[in-house]
Amino acid sequence: MANCVTCGDRLHPERAEKYDYCTRPECREHNAKPLEIVAIGVNKAAEQYVALTERTKEEMESGRYKKVPGVPASRRRTQARRIRSHEPDPSRSPATASGSARPRWTKAQEDLALIYRERGVKPDEIAAKLGVSRYLVTQILLAATNRGKP
Repeated sequence: MANCVTCGDRLHPERAEKYDYCTRPECREHNAKPLEIVAIGVNKAAEQYVALTERTKEEMESGRYKKVPGVPASRRRTQARRIRSHEPDPSRSPATASGSARPRWTKAQEDLALIYRERGVKPDEIAAKLGVSRYLVTQILLAATNRGKP
């Protein structure tokens, strides 16, 4: 059984695995070593704090926490957006064998297209007002008609 190095009391086996002193305030004050905390700049809004250990010292020396010059964060985000924009949009997939494709327009666009059609507006003009192609306006009107709308 291990004993406290300051007062000589017996230590609990779990405490003795990590510490050689007991939990009395005077023993902790005498033997505890404070941790050195280092602030690592993450961005302008916040910093990250780490305890300075041998491992973090090595990481700091290797340059892990250094800012990479000439690569602003906005440029990285823009490149990521460009990469993602080349991927196919899963919501715009063609009709499956079951024929249940998700429409490529919103309910508001459909309602406006139907209102314009009731007023006698031509599909080309409806497309210009909605900011979509004439083909899509035709698809919207056909889908609404097939569902039983006027």
